[in-house]
Amino acid sequence: MEELEHKYEVIIDMTEEKQKLPDDVKAELKESGMMDDKGKLKLKGVSPKMLKKMKQEFVKCPVLKEDIQFIQCFVCPNFQSRVMGKVLCKGDSLK
Repeated sequence: MEELEHKYEVIIDMTEEKQKLPDDVKAELKESGMMDDKGKLKLKGVSPKMLKKMKQEFVKCPVLKEDIQFIQCFVCPNFQSRVMGKVLCKGDSLK
């Protein structure tokens, strides 16, 4: 199997505190059909149990230079894959 082309391997961390998605990310999720009007996430192929776990995860984004919720990372165009507690990131500029 060929390895995905990526610039960064970002470690996924856990937090117990509730994380809030920024409004611009929520709008993007609603636009793409991954969130309903009530704000409930609907990611294809992701079980409710896994989704609950993903809501408590965050990554230190090398592109935005800040901690972001894993769900925001998961829907980012730079997201390549999640492998054994790490995210493979393309590292391209987002603007």
